[in-house]
Amino acid sequence: QVQLVESGGGLVQPGGSLRLSCTASGNSFGIGSSNVMGWYRQAPGKQRELVATITRGGGTNYADSVKGRFTISRDNAKNTVYLQMNSLKPEDTAVYYCNADKILTTTGFLRDSWGQGTQVTVSS
Repeated sequence: QVQLVESGGGLVQPGGSLRLSCTASGNSFGIGSSNVMGWYRQAPGKQRELVATITRGGGTNYADSVKGRFTISRDNAKNTVYLQMNSLKPEDTAVYYCNADKILTTTGFLRDSWGQGTQVTVSS
């Protein structure tokens, strides 16, 4: 079974930084087999929203609310996708989820995989 595992969340003061990481575990061939990796977030009482995506070729896309502050990257060799978050604001508080459009496993492609999420809280 394939799992996406997020890490790096926590409590940070406004203006601070965090780096989230996401790796693929289980019977997969890693995130390198995915076309698009993404980070999404869900704040209490709100719908899950796109934060950023990155293609296998390195093309990126960001929500307007995080442009210039967040950077998504991927290291296929390390089987990890990152989200560097700078200049954090209280409104960035949410559970952050990693997503893969597809991941190759020993039994074929697994589509639309999600991690369990990691909590990011921005507060003084």
